[in-house]
Amino acid sequence: ILFNFEMDSTNPFVLILAGLPHLQGKLRLNQHRPLDQRIIMRYRMGPLEKEEVAGYIKHRMKQAGAKHPIFTPSALEAIALQSRGWPRVINTLATTCLLYGYQLKKDVIDEE
Repeated sequence: ILFNFEMDSTNPFVLILAGLPHLQGKLRLNQHRPLDQRIIMRYRMGPLEKEEVAGYIKHRMKQAGAKHPIFTPSALEAIALQSRGWPRVINTLATTCLLYGYQLKKDVIDEE
């Protein structure tokens, strides 16, 4: 009903779907075809470049309240290399490094 409601030829309802690549396949199933037909924009995010990985991690640390750099440049490079730029893997590696660093009472995370 929400998707069929029209007001002055504009639809007041906006839905943003985000998911892993298999979501697109699920939307193409017969039971989801009406929803799939209403999707007007699709975007597939690829891996980040090495420089983008560093910026991504620094941004996340700033948003979390970090007052100084937590990861050394070599640690950022190691995460970029190991993750191959995939954000979910970047998040997992960075979180694991932070937890390990906390256990070792380290203020700064290096490539080790």
